[in-house]
Amino acid sequence: MTTRGRRRRRRVGQVSSAQAWLWLAPATALILGIVLFPAIMLVSASRGEYSITGLRTGDAGWSNYTKVLDHPALGVVLKNTLVWVVVVVALTIVISLALAQLLVKDFPGRRFVRWAVIVPWAASLVITSQLFVLLYDYNYGMINHLLRSVGIIDTSIDFLGDDRLTLASMIVVGVFVSLPFTIFVFIAGLNAIPDDVMEAATVDGASPWQRYRHVTLPLLKPALLVASVLNVIYVFNSFPIVYTLNDRNPGYAHDTTITFMYKLAFKSQEKDVGMSAAAGIFNVILILVVIAIYMKVVSWKEETR
Repeated sequence: MTTRGRRRRRRVGQVSSAQAWLWLAPATALILGIVLFPAIMLVSASRGEYSITGLRTGDAGWSNYTKVLDHPALGVVLKNTLVWVVVVVALTIVISLALAQLLVKDFPGRRFVRWAVIVPWAASLVITSQLFVLLYDYNYGMINHLLRSVGIIDTSIDFLGDDRLTLASMIVVGVFVSLPFTIFVFIAGLNAIPDDVMEAATVDGASPWQRYRHVTLPLLKPALLVASVLNVIYVFNSFPIVYTLNDRNPGYAHDTTITFMYKLAFKSQEKDVGMSAAAGIFNVILILVVIAIYMKVVSWKEETR
């Protein structure tokens, strides 16, 4: 092939930089508009002083960050956030893995069950959370009514008003709304496992537990990693659930960092937009740390592969 022919073949499918940027312009504008610009405004707000009506009155420097770190409720909020994220994600992974194993089996009504499972994911989080507020209601809630009718309890349980039960009640809702997405991630992962691998393990005499432990779980690791990381981000940012279920309680005893940030600006005695923005910066940093860990793990897996 001549040199001219090689050059012509290399040019096939190539575009100029101007053409490439033209195609990338919509996505770039979207990123700048809904990601970069709000981030810049958040950093600016975190270094400002604001009146009770939200008007900027001056610069605060780094004092807003200091006030957030010195806030007396920060320790409780961080503890609640850790418990909330770890327990919800762990329970979601375990329960979803079991349900996914069931839903990949062939049984009558499987399609209907799969449709039913996806409903909580399709519904609005606010609607689902409000539904559980009604179910948990001390006087008229269906859960208390059922427990009393079968004789398990004599008096109603204050699921959302008792400090010992509030966080646990929120965790139940968090797991409920996180199950559908995770179940379908695991169903996809299980369906991707080749049948001949399982058949070979069976021929070699592996028991069902050995096949699950040494074949299914290792091949399901990519799905487990994706489900875990996305659920951590999703649960960490679950403002509607925590706020809707915990709105009736004063203070920060059952808040996570995401509702703590909101209350600093609108519901607390501080009503400080600058402190709220500074708390938002800390939230972004936590999420970025999680994403960095995820990218590190993924790159490590690619290198070892």
